[in-house]
Amino acid sequence: MISFLDLKKINEPYESAFQEKLKTVLHNGWYILGEELHTFEKSFAAFCNKKHCIGTGNGFDALVLIFKAYIELGKLKNGDEVIVPANTFIASILAVKQAGLVPVLVEPKIETYTINPDLIQEKITPNTKAILAVHLYGQLAEMNAIQEIAVKNNLLLIEDAAQSHGVQESHKKYLNSAIAYSFYPGKNLGCLGDGGAVVTDDEELAKMLFSLRNYGSEKKYHTDFIGVNSRLDELQASFLNLKLPHLNRDNEKRRAVAKRYLKEIKNDRIILPFWDFSNNHVFHLFVIRTEKRDELQQYLALNNIQTVIHYPIPPHRQKAFSDWNELSFPITEKIHDEVLSLPMSPVLTEEEVAFVIEILNRY
Repeated sequence: MISFLDLKKINEPYESAFQEKLKTVLHNGWYILGEELHTFEKSFAAFCNKKHCIGTGNGFDALVLIFKAYIELGKLKNGDEVIVPANTFIASILAVKQAGLVPVLVEPKIETYTINPDLIQEKITPNTKAILAVHLYGQLAEMNAIQEIAVKNNLLLIEDAAQSHGVQESHKKYLNSAIAYSFYPGKNLGCLGDGGAVVTDDEELAKMLFSLRNYGSEKKYHTDFIGVNSRLDELQASFLNLKLPHLNRDNEKRRAVAKRYLKEIKNDRIILPFWDFSNNHVFHLFVIRTEKRDELQQYLALNNIQTVIHYPIPPHRQKAFSDWNELSFPITEKIHDEVLSLPMSPVLTEEEVAFVIEILNRY
């Protein structure tokens, strides 16, 4: 069986280093908000070309805390509207709701699966205060156009980069408010549990985030804000410190696999993802489309190729959002009905990639 994602194989090269880090953290006797986290925050901020990195318990908390920090700073208030992609993982939308804000859904482009900038302006109202751009599947959203809209309408611009570690253009060119990351084990930069972070150049925002993640306290036992307990722990930070130097290398391996898929899969029944071969994609996922998705998935399984559907139910059709269930987002619905994620990781062998291509071309 060719695994969709073999986490054991991905982490095997780090096993002895992980064990050494575990001993170090254990013997230091300091497990929360210590030197390993400080080192990672400094290193990841530099990697992202940002001034500040704030480690959090997970990527979802990273997003929620950005919104809550802006509320505390008076730049957002409960009930404000946030433009979000209709086609995204549910966490993007849940984070907006969790912060007491109102998500406003905008269709994606069918070619890229990311939010369509041409449709954003028509959804902006006097209550709209922010745009949440999501770099879905590892592909950079159209940030030039999105930032232009944000500046024109005086909106905050926030990024969900949970799937796009290493898309450096996102950090070099845009004056973003804040960017949220997840270090869930399956991410391009994954730890061995949950973890997340926010990166930003905004000094005031960073200070608020450092406080909110730690019960709203800047000084122990002094609570200044209604905060939460969401801190990237020392052990996970230590593992990320070991893996971060290899992230660009691993992303290049993912791109190499994607190039082979794009060049060698030749089947009229399969729609391949759009990519211009620039560095705007790190292929957290390689997502194809087909009208008979379930049939193709079963065919691949019978040929010992594991695939995953990201995601079978669009956000507006989820039971939790019953007030949206009758809304129509035809492009989003088409994507969710047809997408299938092929095996993608930096540890796929040439032979495995060739086999996936051969079986798909036979379909």
